[in-house]
Amino acid sequence: MAAQTEPEIVLYDLACIKNICFSPTVWRIRLMLNYKHIPYRTIFLEFPDIEPTLRGLGLVPSESASGSKPKYTVPAIQHVPTNTYIMDSVPIAQFLESTYPDPPVPLTSELGREIEAKARAVVGKAFRTSVMPREIGILSPRSQEYFRRTREASLGHRLEDLLDPDKEEQCWNAVGDGMRIVGELMRTHKADGPFVLGARPSGTDFFIAGSLQCARVVDEGVFQRNIKYPGYKEIYEACLPYMEKKN
Repeated sequence: MAAQTEPEIVLYDLACIKNICFSPTVWRIRLMLNYKHIPYRTIFLEFPDIEPTLRGLGLVPSESASGSKPKYTVPAIQHVPTNTYIMDSVPIAQFLESTYPDPPVPLTSELGREIEAKARAVVGKAFRTSVMPREIGILSPRSQEYFRRTREASLGHRLEDLLDPDKEEQCWNAVGDGMRIVGELMRTHKADGPFVLGARPSGTDFFIAGSLQCARVVDEGVFQRNIKYPGYKEIYEACLPYMEKKN
C-alpha cells in the first residue's frame, strides 16, 4: 500500500519566504494535481536557480512567439514513472490530462478562452501594477536582487515607481467596468454550479483561482480588490478544496 503514496510527479515551483506556492502559473498545475489526487512532491527554486536547474535536467525552452530570447520557467515537472520532464503550464496540463484522465478537467472551452483573453487584457495591467512591485517583499535576498535587476531593466524604472497611490487607484478604477464584464462571463453557468462550465472545474477555473491566490499570498489588499466583483470570489471559494496542499 505504501507504494501508492509515493510521488508520481515532482513539481518545480517558485520559492518565496512563506514557503508556499505563489506563482499563478504553477498554481494552475498544482490545482490540477490536487483535484486529480495525483501524488506529488515539490522542489522550490529561487529565481536565479531556475535556468541552471532546468537546463541541468535536459529541458529546452520553446521559442517565444514574440521572438524574444527563450526562457526557462516554472512550472516544470518530472513524471517519475517514465522519467519524463516537461516545462510550461500548457504542455504540462495536456500531459496530466492525457495521463490521468479521471476526473476529467476540460482544459479549454469557447467560454473559457473568451474569459482568459478578456481577463488578461482587462485585469492584466492593474494586476501587474499592484502585484509585481509587492512580489519582491516575499522573496529571499538572492531572489530579490535577481527580480529587481531583471524587472527594472524591462520596465525602465524602479519597481517602487509603480506604487504611486494615486496612479494605482486610477489604474484599478479604469478596469472596473471590464472586471464586471469578465465576472459576469464567469457566472454564465451559475445555475448549474459555481464553476465556469457549471458543476465541475475546468482549466479556466484554475487560471482564475491561481491568479487570485497569487494576489492573496503577495498582498491581501490586492486580492480583496479583485473579489469584490461578482464571479471572482465564487470561483475562488469553489476551488479552495484543491488549494489545501500549498507546498
